[in-house]
Amino acid sequence: EDVGGKIEQDNLGDANLLPSQELGKLVNGTKKVPATLDDYRKLVVPVIEEYFSTGDVELSVSELRSLGSDQFHNYFVKKLISMAMDRHDKEKEMASILLSALYADLLDSSKMSEGFMMLLESTEDLSVDIPDAIDVLAVFVARAIVDEILPPVFLTRARALLPESSKGIEVLQVAEKSYLSAPHHAELVERKWGGSTHFTVEEAKKRIQDILREYIESGDTDEAFRCIRELGLPFFHHEVVKRALILGIENLSSQPLILKLLKESTTGCLISSNQVSKGFSRVAETVDDLSLDVPSAKTLFDKLLSAAISEGWLDASFCKSAAPGEDMWNASSEKVKHFKEESGHIIQEYFLSDDVPELIRSLQELSAPEYNAIFLKKLITLAMDRKNREKEMASVLLSSLSLELFSTGDIMKGFIMLLQSAEDTALDIVDAPSELALFLARAVIDEVLLPLNLDDISSKLRPNSSGSQTVQMASSLLAARHSGERILRCWGGGTGWAVEDAKDKISKLLEEYNTGGDLKEACQCIRDLGMPFFNHEVVKKALVMAMEKQNEASILALLQECSSEGLITINQMTNGFARVKEGLDDLTLDIPNAQEKFRGYVELATERGWLLPSFASLP
Repeated sequence: EDVGGKIEQDNLGDANLLPSQELGKLVNGTKKVPATLDDYRKLVVPVIEEYFSTGDVELSVSELRSLGSDQFHNYFVKKLISMAMDRHDKEKEMASILLSALYADLLDSSKMSEGFMMLLESTEDLSVDIPDAIDVLAVFVARAIVDEILPPVFLTRARALLPESSKGIEVLQVAEKSYLSAPHHAELVERKWGGSTHFTVEEAKKRIQDILREYIESGDTDEAFRCIRELGLPFFHHEVVKRALILGIENLSSQPLILKLLKESTTGCLISSNQVSKGFSRVAETVDDLSLDVPSAKTLFDKLLSAAISEGWLDASFCKSAAPGEDMWNASSEKVKHFKEESGHIIQEYFLSDDVPELIRSLQELSAPEYNAIFLKKLITLAMDRKNREKEMASVLLSSLSLELFSTGDIMKGFIMLLQSAEDTALDIVDAPSELALFLARAVIDEVLLPLNLDDISSKLRPNSSGSQTVQMASSLLAARHSGERILRCWGGGTGWAVEDAKDKISKLLEEYNTGGDLKEACQCIRDLGMPFFNHEVVKKALVMAMEKQNEASILALLQECSSEGLITINQMTNGFARVKEGLDDLTLDIPNAQEKFRGYVELATERGWLLPSFASLP
């Protein structure tokens, strides 16, 4: 059934009031929707139907171009996805492939964002005909971010424009929590629908990267051309240009070969001038992000741009169209400078007031989620140069930010920036590598990062660099006996309320529950603590109390309820059991049968699915 038709009719009458239109205005200014949308709808549905039948990307790109209605491309995004949502995984995968093919060619970033906003606004209607609409649309959003056709900041902007209780908000939450925050999320999302067409976008990107790396090593232009032709993706050649330019920015010695490849592929008509221009445009859009890793990225890009124009294989008009971009760069670098200054003030104030909610409000008022990684770097750099109290406060704040504002990607990027500048930091802070290792290890203990994230971070650092050695140090700290307790205590729980106060509250609520308290009330007290990253302490204290007291059944019933409700995650439950296991020798001094009781609890927990499979292999 064509799900899209009914929805369009409902939404278009009030189009000017939709958040998608508001989002469009942010990028493009106000554009009035012409009355010929009905005609466009009638023409575009057969194009999509034909594409689902043939899988011919080039034909679909050509047919869509021939329609010549750029102002309706946001509708095309919506129509393509809403039709794919009601079909098999094959069509869903094909829809994602086509969107990537059209991006930077026929679909600009504003139309792509508007199309996805229209879908989010229509989630309620889509759910009537497609029971799993929320999850399917969440995968489409996550896939678009992984494929780099939607910016990660889209999640924040969309969330601000949608009603809090809408299903669209649910879609964004599922996309972020279930897909984009998962370990190896790019591979997970790319393979969600089986990657059943000729190439997944991720495979194409990896192949392009491999072709370029092999070319840099061999210098064989003919072989590189042959491999690019074999890809059979002429509509995706802007990705070749983009990746080549980024390689030239990251590796100075490769620039002559990169310029030679791009010049000869353009003059030899392998890559069209249109695709070259789009590749340069895509790098221009992301040069600020590149500057986080390569501080001179803007200057290096300008040199490559000048060379391309002077050698005649990039049209000089690109500079005119990019002029606003230059203003944007300057404005952006000013914005970064302003953001850093304001962040410094906010963090210094937090160190004085210890007021987490106030800091979060101040950070939200800056309205710059794209700089979250910079904030993290600033926070930890300032904390490292202070006393243990501020270091503890920084870790506690990081846990709160990971729950409310920061994605795992933001946090990883912030740590990568810190670790890449570890040598410079060490000039000012003598024990910088050890301090950074503790921050990293603490982030894992607090579930701000997963252990696997340390591998991902390490892969972005130069082998044997100071940063790489710091990650190894963090891994060693985590692998040590009694590591959980030691790392939690590494700065003495110095904020007052953060660790010590939470422990007192946990002890009191468990004591109260154990003396005849209400199960639901105990769960609510745990919820009210507002420290889900510290729930392993609830598990640890509950298990020790069960060993010490007679009525262990009620304590275990509380853990069962917490697990069933999802109040205590499987990770936190496993961490709590692991901490008791680490301290069993000491517990046995006071509770002679502690080992036996603990074995019984583990059997029960395993049987009821409270623990990760990896718990069995813990020492």
